[in-house]
Amino acid sequence: MIEKLKLIKERYDALTAEIADPAVLADTKVWQVKVKEHSSLMPLMEEYERYLKFEKDFNDANAMLQSEADSDMREMLKEEVQSSKEKMAQSEENLKILLLPKDENDEKNVILEIRGGAGGEESSLFAADLMRMYKMYCDSHKYKFEVLNLEETELGGVKELQAMIKGKNAYAKFKYESGVHRVQRVPETESQGRVHTSTATVAILPEMEDAEVEINEKDIRIDLFRSSGAGGQHINKTESAIRITHFPTGIVVSCQDERSQTQNKEKAFAMLRSKLYDYYQREKESEYKQNRKSQIGTGDRSERIRTYNFPQGRVTDHRIGLSIYNIDAFMNGDLDEMIEALTLADQQAKLSAQE
Repeated sequence: MIEKLKLIKERYDALTAEIADPAVLADTKVWQVKVKEHSSLMPLMEEYERYLKFEKDFNDANAMLQSEADSDMREMLKEEVQSSKEKMAQSEENLKILLLPKDENDEKNVILEIRGGAGGEESSLFAADLMRMYKMYCDSHKYKFEVLNLEETELGGVKELQAMIKGKNAYAKFKYESGVHRVQRVPETESQGRVHTSTATVAILPEMEDAEVEINEKDIRIDLFRSSGAGGQHINKTESAIRITHFPTGIVVSCQDERSQTQNKEKAFAMLRSKLYDYYQREKESEYKQNRKSQIGTGDRSERIRTYNFPQGRVTDHRIGLSIYNIDAFMNGDLDEMIEALTLADQQAKLSAQE
């Protein structure tokens, strides 16, 4: 690992010099590529510098200990040796995590899909609660939440939602949310106070650029229709909503949030690109699915990943066995503890797989 870090540091130092070179500065595109690579290496190099400092402290204290005769000074040096050793060990673990292969999609924006599942109207109401939860998380972390397509029920539930989440490392934050979310509570529609179990499904897809997913015009049909609200009520007299059907895969996407047909078309194509990328990725992954058992994963959508138990005030993620006993705060978008735990568990699983 240390030899690998030395080589990376050589590259990092070279990039530091290059991005300050007037000849490189003159070519904006080349400069931007080098700055991006330099920035991506910075956290690793900062941790490597810390490791080298702890290593120096350890070696210096150990050398002094060998020649020190005073008993009080020896005790102090022993403590310093032990402290530096522990710091080195922790820094080494941090370096291992930082050296893990990066998910190429982590920096991308996200297409979020939520659908009501089993449980009738209650599942749609729970889907609406999940939409609100993610939106509140976005608001508190300065992510932009844009509704692309929304089908509501007459009681305010969500049959289906597609939304775009924009911001730095959005996919890295949301990618573990894909799967079946289960709720246990007394529904608003329940007159006898009985606890019901319902589900909603969540899908998280990275936003893909035109160059990353090719769409052949011969493979699609574009239909125009009028936007509609809850219960099918028309909210727009013009045919500005867009539906795109992709024949080879059978994927259908719709966007009706904007009054502009052009804007709806752009957003519909963004959804289609992400869905096609996801479709073909899943085809590839099915070939080596057995190798992914040790990973937290990013969402087999048939997998029940989390239970929201309102009577007990508990949210439990079944993949890592973590329960958080503050369901009100969680439903108000306080997801940080869960996201951090899932990220750490995935990193540890990947580290174990390398050993």
